[in-house]
Amino acid sequence: MTLTSFGPANRIKRSAETHPLTWRLRDDGEAVWLDEYQAKNGYAAARKAFADMAQDDIVQTVKDSGLKGRGGAGFPTGVKWGLMPKDESINIRYLLCNADEMEPNTWKDRMLMEQLPHLLIEGMLISARALKTYRGYIFLRGEYTTAAKHLNRAVEEAKAAGLLGKNILGSGFDFELFVHTGAGRYICGEETALINSLEGRRANPRSKPPFPAAVGVWGKPTCVNNVETLCNVPAIIADGVDWYKSLAREGSEDMGTKLMGFSGKVKNPGLWELPFGVTGRELFEDYAGGMRDGYKLKCWQPGGAGTGFLLPEHLDAQMYAGGIAKVGTRMGTGLAMAVDDSVNMVSLLRNMEQFFARESCGFCTPCRDGLPWSVKLLMAIENGEGQPGDIETLLGLVGFLGPGKTFCAHAPGAVEPLGSAIKYFRPEFEAGIAPVSAAVPPLARPIVVGA
Repeated sequence: MTLTSFGPANRIKRSAETHPLTWRLRDDGEAVWLDEYQAKNGYAAARKAFADMAQDDIVQTVKDSGLKGRGGAGFPTGVKWGLMPKDESINIRYLLCNADEMEPNTWKDRMLMEQLPHLLIEGMLISARALKTYRGYIFLRGEYTTAAKHLNRAVEEAKAAGLLGKNILGSGFDFELFVHTGAGRYICGEETALINSLEGRRANPRSKPPFPAAVGVWGKPTCVNNVETLCNVPAIIADGVDWYKSLAREGSEDMGTKLMGFSGKVKNPGLWELPFGVTGRELFEDYAGGMRDGYKLKCWQPGGAGTGFLLPEHLDAQMYAGGIAKVGTRMGTGLAMAVDDSVNMVSLLRNMEQFFARESCGFCTPCRDGLPWSVKLLMAIENGEGQPGDIETLLGLVGFLGPGKTFCAHAPGAVEPLGSAIKYFRPEFEAGIAPVSAAVPPLARPIVVGA
């Protein structure tokens, strides 16, 4: 897997003017440590933020830039920061980096943490200054052992250089940063489940309100941002709002650049930093190189397993939240997956729903029982043992587990690909329905939910 931001045949070169996230990457894929990072203008933005900007000005700059969360939800970062309390008497606040990258087909944060750990630290340092947080945690997916090693080394380098700890850059501001590895749960990507896990509790989402900005870690004001989101902050502070907005393509309502990728049976699977507004076709054909010889594109997901399937004719959609919404799904993480024509959609969905059912925290009934029910129905259809009405039941589950019907967004994301697969490939599901003569009467057919 290519973890670079080069275009096809290295036609597109990275520069600070066009690739704020990845221009410092080494060609050999090794990590950029402190001396090299500072030689490449690293921590210059932090010095500017500490020396020349009031804390509220940093918040306003990020808000004006249009930066949105890069973890999948796309909430405006500056607005989120603005929710933190203004009361100076609240002197204990926390900044959390959500690095629990468990979304299938997604590996963008891993690249940043493994190869540019100081970029994340600088982003968190500036953010902590803006939010008046005295302690930060990087909540890291447990399987990312290399990222943990590199982040811990980078934290120690920053401490030794006076960039973390007490009286940073002579400002009187203190900020401690810790790397905390999780136990491996998809649900920890939900910010309040992450907070519960960090506190040593079961990783269940919390009821909101109160929101973490008011009551977060150990009951104190807390801001949670994704890795890629925080890594955008230094460039915004260093080069300004107008420049950052100019990076996006015309027509995009999202600003800046985004780490995008393609996996599956494409010729050049990889990860690239691209401006918001590029089309799916550019990403698929110009960067991923199209399908491998002997394979044909059947459908694709634009941003992880929790986004709906799209058809080849949807490749002309622009890659930003509103552009993908126009063709019926979400941008998600921006790392697409190509499904080739040899794949049976029922089998693919059964595999996906098994994952989502296993990763449910079990807190609310629709998710806890509905997802295993969908798996049982899909297994029956996959084996040619589906019964009349099973497809309608699956579609009913898509509705029952949709947005606003469950405690958090886990179940809606889990069933979105299921609904789109039935919409576009219903004959494949119908092929697994047993003939009426062989059907078991509905009342005689047991379905053990949650087994």
